[in-house]
Amino acid sequence: MSQNPIVSKAEDAADNVLRKTKFILPHLGRFCLVSTFVEDGIRMWMQWGEQRDYIANTWSCGAFLGAMFVLINMIGQIGACVGVLIRKQVPVMCGALFFIIGLQTIAYSILWDIKFLARNLALVGAVLLLLAESKAESRSLFAGVPQLDQNTPKSYMQLSGRVLLVLMFMTLLHFTFNPVDLIQNLIGSGLMLLVGVGYKTKLSAMVLVVWLFAINVYQNQFWRYASTRAMHDFLKYDFFQTMSVIGGLMLVVALGPGGVSVDERKKLY
Repeated sequence: MSQNPIVSKAEDAADNVLRKTKFILPHLGRFCLVSTFVEDGIRMWMQWGEQRDYIANTWSCGAFLGAMFVLINMIGQIGACVGVLIRKQVPVMCGALFFIIGLQTIAYSILWDIKFLARNLALVGAVLLLLAESKAESRSLFAGVPQLDQNTPKSYMQLSGRVLLVLMFMTLLHFTFNPVDLIQNLIGSGLMLLVGVGYKTKLSAMVLVVWLFAINVYQNQFWRYASTRAMHDFLKYDFFQTMSVIGGLMLVVALGPGGVSVDERKKLY
């Protein structure tokens, strides 16, 4: 079947951008991905007393355990991010980030807030893509023989990462009858589906990177508010979490969808 000429030209443009940025894109993706963890680690230091008291009062665990929670979050996040960026013990560092996400999900009662839970699951997806990037493909038993089975652990990590990443867009949908919102919902849902199933993945993920970055800068302008205001912290949290998902999507663009995807299956027929 002939491909739509507009889509074909868009894919050619995306491939051209990817060729020119292939060396910097994975590094930029990793940097964006860990940005929310770095920001949160710094916030733990800057708001040590507030965070300690919140945990101590919420869980009635005392100031010592509250301080230990803050310390684990601060050191765990910053240390893991440094390891990821310098490419040292990446699987271990990803494990530490998974632990921090789970710990915060329980400690801050995120399980009962659908929006924040979806954001945290999207972060899990981003870290899964980071782990998949670092995981070397297992070699074939028969050197030189092409393998048809692409369902490796790395491929399943990429699939899980893609599916979890699109959860971020569920939190951005506005269920109104405003024409602009309806168009955004339609386009966003379509791109979410394409990335999730792995069809036209690189092009869809690249469009999502641009679109999500524009929405992030427009909606989460934390720099417009004084650091003492609650809105500053709220928007800053949203901004850096969204940047992490953008980083995950950059890794999708750089690495491709993996073996468990429509794009890869099409190559077999």
